[in-house]
Amino acid sequence: MQGIRNLFRSAWSSAERLEDKTVVITGANTGIGKETAIDLAKRGAKIIMACRDMERGEAAKKEVIERSGSENVLCMKLDLADSKSIREFAEAINKDEPKLNILVNNAGVMVCPYGKTADGFEMQIGVNHFGHFLLTHLLIDLIKRSAPARIITVSSMAHSWSSINLEDINSEKSYDKNRAYSQSKLANVLFTRSLAKRLEGTGVTTYSLHPGVVQTDLWRHLNAPQRAIMKMVSPFTKNSSQGAQTSIYCAVEPSLDKESGGYYSDCAPANCSAAGKDDVVAQKLWDMSCQMLSLTWE
Repeated sequence: MQGIRNLFRSAWSSAERLEDKTVVITGANTGIGKETAIDLAKRGAKIIMACRDMERGEAAKKEVIERSGSENVLCMKLDLADSKSIREFAEAINKDEPKLNILVNNAGVMVCPYGKTADGFEMQIGVNHFGHFLLTHLLIDLIKRSAPARIITVSSMAHSWSSINLEDINSEKSYDKNRAYSQSKLANVLFTRSLAKRLEGTGVTTYSLHPGVVQTDLWRHLNAPQRAIMKMVSPFTKNSSQGAQTSIYCAVEPSLDKESGGYYSDCAPANCSAAGKDDVVAQKLWDMSCQMLSLTWE
């Protein structure tokens, strides 16, 4: 019902300005990440596009500058499948940037064949969850010093199709690419929830969201029947600009200042699955993430 109601609401828009704000967006060289960058650049923010492929990143940077009319855009190398790259990126940000007001954990891989990250994590949980967990951890002190600040993590309605398999988080016993994707998106929702609790009173707020069914590069690993279904529903899917609206809403909407830890869709609060509200699993996932990344984050 919520989705149907949201169809008939007028489209969200905001004239909110972001002068003197610095924004990091992961996976900003394509799809909704790039559209988010363009919108926030138009609002006057300094944009740091964190991209794995620097050639594509630089091309996207040119487009962001052209379409936003802002020159205040950087492209930096970040491979979320490699903790060394994440540490190097965070070190450069912490050294060069006096503030970080908005972090958009947008990059993701979707239903890819089984593979492992440089650190030995299954690719989808590795990039979508562990990579962003480590990145956020390494930038959190700068973000706190920049408060009021926001951390936005792009999840998906797919989070409700799976659970967190704490016994086999890296799908080593058996791999189902759809389940592994759903698990990683549920991890995004639980991370946002846990993070909100730890950041109470700091002026830093957190949000997870479903961007809508968006036609993007993420579809490249779908099989033929899945692609056929997507073609059938394509009149109801969003382009990247429409898909970016909820990310932008979570980044700038003033009424969200006092909200933290929630899940959003179609530029409005939405219901996540019961598993997405399970604080016991959220805590276990947090502890396991710290352990697997060899870090302490109280």
